[in-house]
Amino acid sequence: MHRPSLSALIFDVDGTLAETEFAHLHAFNAAFAASHLDWHWDARRYTELLNVAGGRERLLQAWCDACGPVPQAERAAVRARLDRVHALKTCRYVEWLRARPLPLRPGVQALITAARVAGLQLGIATTTSPENIEALLAPVFGRDWRGMFAAIGNGATAPRKKPDPQVYRQVLDILGIDPAAALAFEDSADGLAAANAAGIATVITPATFTRHHDFTGAALVLPGLAGVQLADLRRLHAATAPQPEPAA
Repeated sequence: MHRPSLSALIFDVDGTLAETEFAHLHAFNAAFAASHLDWHWDARRYTELLNVAGGRERLLQAWCDACGPVPQAERAAVRARLDRVHALKTCRYVEWLRARPLPLRPGVQALITAARVAGLQLGIATTTSPENIEALLAPVFGRDWRGMFAAIGNGATAPRKKPDPQVYRQVLDILGIDPAAALAFEDSADGLAAANAAGIATVITPATFTRHHDFTGAALVLPGLAGVQLADLRRLHAATAPQPEPAA
């Protein structure tokens, strides 16, 4: 089967572009304190909850773990309360990054620059919010960072969270390319499953909170992108069998 040449790189955000999860953890705990919610997550508990994709979904799982399943009559009230906690958490995360901008992981910025020079399209496929992406990337690339990416899919545009492939399919549609013409970059098992389900070969760079994940099915697993050249990725892409995309 003929494989199209590599024409796009699609990046996850949290854990892939930068080690953001400690900042997210700080923001959750700050939101709990401000909301008078008697919770405090340590790194071990947060690692467990990262198995649930999406901040709101994570909060609901924690609520159910603490209080049991939410009765039907109380679901709207509980969700409304957790939505307020999540909104406050987002504010705390943005404030944290404004005061303490996070660097991208080694090799990420160099690869993005090389891809742009080579004329490849760039995309973002993440379950995080637009505000969180802005807080991370604006200090690195400037206020016009969005212009660097031809397609941006996030938790607002794709409500079905990874491992559902919705966000990747959105990005592919915007880019106007076949899945076999792209490489995805992820740090988690859910991200890998989402990209592969969309038919995209995936490079994994595990993050601090995801090193224990099973990355079976990845095209390549690396400790990071430092020293990775675009030519290396072109060779990997050419040698990787196309991922079969399941019928919708």
